[in-house]
Amino acid sequence: MNHSIQQYIREKSTELLEKVNEYREHIHAHPELSFEEYETAEFVISKLKEIGIPSDKIGGTGVVGLIMGNQHSLNDSFIGLRADLDALPITEENNVPYKSKNTGKMHACGHDVHTSILLGAAEILYAKRNELKNPIKLIFQPGEEKNPGGASILIKEGILVKPKVSKMYALHVFPEMEAGKVGFKEGLYMASCDEIYMTIHGKGGHGAMPHQCIDPILIGANIVTSLQQIVSRSCDPKTPCVLSFGHFEGLGATNVIPSTVYLKGTFRTMDEKWREKALSLIKQQATSITETFGGKIDVEISQGYPCLINNVELSNHLKLNAEVFLGSENVEELPIRLTSEDFAFYSQVIPVCFVRLGVGNSEKGITYGVHHSRFDIDKSSLITGMQVMCLAGIG
Repeated sequence: MNHSIQQYIREKSTELLEKVNEYREHIHAHPELSFEEYETAEFVISKLKEIGIPSDKIGGTGVVGLIMGNQHSLNDSFIGLRADLDALPITEENNVPYKSKNTGKMHACGHDVHTSILLGAAEILYAKRNELKNPIKLIFQPGEEKNPGGASILIKEGILVKPKVSKMYALHVFPEMEAGKVGFKEGLYMASCDEIYMTIHGKGGHGAMPHQCIDPILIGANIVTSLQQIVSRSCDPKTPCVLSFGHFEGLGATNVIPSTVYLKGTFRTMDEKWREKALSLIKQQATSITETFGGKIDVEISQGYPCLINNVELSNHLKLNAEVFLGSENVEELPIRLTSEDFAFYSQVIPVCFVRLGVGNSEKGITYGVHHSRFDIDKSSLITGMQVMCLAGIG
């Protein structure tokens, strides 16, 4: 690493803490759901303009900006740095000055943190643009939390080719890890994620006369239990895989068998070939069970994000640099996890590295996980986040 740039990153990231925290608190207080990030995008554009970085809209509510020095051209290979913009449909329960002002919406997954960190890193890298090996493409992406995923949309709109991105980095908050630390996992890291929707049509009637009915609740119960055999008996035990149903709705009564039942679930795995086969088996088996009982079923499978694969060389390189910069005691090895991220779409096309950023502080009670109504961060983690994204940007 260039030691003068390294020292500048260290000093400037600390200097920018309060400014970047103000960004974070503003975005946190004004959350917008997936593909509705209009004000957030305008905020990002305004801050990039203040830095001196030109930007454009992409994907409706996304923003892309370029950092180029005198030595760069649009024909060069760019390093992509990505943050996400959207919030979740969660009512915030934190009692803080920057609490969400938009009822029923909350930055409970830390995308406000990611965006603010990238704005801070952008200011640092822009100041050193004439010393950068590669130009940088800043990608503020919409819709990470909702199918089909903003990443898939931006790829279709040419985010990786206009101009060309040769490799890409992103980070994500990790409340289970203390602030000041980061985590890496080379190779296969996160699972694919597909949504399953089933509507079971039976014949309702009196609960005391089930022989005159086609009971969709009984059918649904059989489907939920039987489909677990696809995981336990058809999947290679060495392949991580989970099938869970979180919604089972049959609006009958104690003595009323309903006519219709709705099931909603998620299927996740870390093998794309098995993923394709399993989704087919799920549909076949649910249909067969329903027909056995005399009912009918509509099965809709919304295919979501693929597996996220961190490029080994890219991950190792950034990890080594992080160990030198932050200290090896602040860099951890991560296990695989069956959560998913639409950053995985990029990993199917170019080399990527997805880093976890520790944001927790057990002494301060900052321990709530992502997607929780009381999620928050230790703001000192913003410094570490800026530093890691800058390390990624300088190559």
